[in-house]
Amino acid sequence: MKEKQKPPSDQPKRLRNAAATREAILQSALAAFSRHGYDGIGVREIAQTAGVTAVLVNRYFGSKEELFAAAVETAFAGRASFFEGDSSLLAQRLSADVVTRREKDAERINVFFLLLRSAPNPRAAEILRDSIARHFERPLKALLRGPRARERAAMILAVIAGLSLFRQVIGSKALADANAASLCGDLKSVFQRLIDGAEKRNQHRP
Repeated sequence: MKEKQKPPSDQPKRLRNAAATREAILQSALAAFSRHGYDGIGVREIAQTAGVTAVLVNRYFGSKEELFAAAVETAFAGRASFFEGDSSLLAQRLSADVVTRREKDAERINVFFLLLRSAPNPRAAEILRDSIARHFERPLKALLRGPRARERAAMILAVIAGLSLFRQVIGSKALADANAASLCGDLKSVFQRLIDGAEKRNQHRP
């Protein structure tokens, strides 16, 4: 009697490659949202770049909105390391990172343009605000002493974003030609004043 052949099944293979498939979709989404913004790209195009179908993308993430949220989390993951370690060196760490940031650093540029190009969409902006608050604003606020800690934390992040805008998008020649050590020192002073707050500054007044 001829043995009955079992129909081929993709399920075991899919289970084995689930993590890799999800990661491929996330990386495709991160690159796509960075280049085109939330409104400028669709799930079908993201799926095509990842080598999967739009149906599979929706199976993993549920919707374009949920995929964007996951991509933002991936982009911000591990970036709060500046808030770890000696808090007295925070201004130095932040200024050194901003000054040594290179335009050809694709990973960093992806994160910045993800913000810049997706923020015009109200729902995308809400997702970005929540993620920024969770990954950056709250950990930074926890390090600050004195009044208006939340406001000062947001101002520090705004300075970093503004410098990224001038250097990566506008291409400010003044910043590009600036002496790295001098620029780092100026930034360190700005960050330190925001970190110290008004109370510490007032202590040095006669």
